[in-house]
Amino acid sequence: MTAQATAPADVQSTFRYTRDTGVTPEVYFYEPPPGTKWRESGDDPHEMTVHDGRDRATSFTLDREGFAFRSFHSPFAEWDDDDAIRAKLYATVEQFVQNEVGAKRVVIFDHTIRSQANLAQNRSERSTSRRAPVMNVHCDYTPISGPLRVRQLLPKQADELLKRRVAFYNFWKPLRRPVEERPLAMCDVTSSNEQDFIVMKLRYRDRDGEIFVMRHSPNHKWWYFPRMTPDHAIMLKTYDSMTDGRARFIGHSAFEDPNTPPNAPMRESIEIRTIAFF
Repeated sequence: MTAQATAPADVQSTFRYTRDTGVTPEVYFYEPPPGTKWRESGDDPHEMTVHDGRDRATSFTLDREGFAFRSFHSPFAEWDDDDAIRAKLYATVEQFVQNEVGAKRVVIFDHTIRSQANLAQNRSERSTSRRAPVMNVHCDYTPISGPLRVRQLLPKQADELLKRRVAFYNFWKPLRRPVEERPLAMCDVTSSNEQDFIVMKLRYRDRDGEIFVMRHSPNHKWWYFPRMTPDHAIMLKTYDSMTDGRARFIGHSAFEDPNTPPNAPMRESIEIRTIAFF
């Protein structure tokens, strides 16, 4: 981190896990037909310790803990313009991710600006590029939805690409100021196992998808970077086709930091979703 050279500040906070009831949780990104019933996620809150990762920030790796903390400097500042983000920032992030992971090719397929202000939008009106921070413990892909996303995005190339290693990485950074409110926390992959992940269905008007939510385990170890500044980024590995013991899926969530000042500005951040082909 930069100017915040303070002692580590582990905190306690509540994380919204999901009970494993045998009924698949769902979420709709449009107004479903009248009378539609579904099971929501995040119904099993638990207080967890969140460890301050600043003192060992450079030691975290994507293949072991499932996340990495990196310096990232860019003059880009047009955060209210989605077209400008695509035209002027995507290529820089693609090259950054490619250099970090050693991929042959990196493709960005979307981004989301996170701000609590976006919570005021109705679900039926909410675009995928403007959303509030997610307060449920989750991972963006599953062994099914990862390859399926490749086929949806690159249908003519997918068969050949999926013969080799494919990994999804989220690139996450603050926008205009340090994050004080609802920071991002990561569940260290070395503290979780495959049985901790539960499939959740995503319902869109034109397609269905799925992600993972997580059941609680007292073994989970959570990390965050207090007052993270815009000249840094976190990378999260949300899917890896390799099954050789390296990290494949990482649980993560925004959380209520008890150290947040009462008048702290709302968190503003961007996550850019990338696919790396090896």
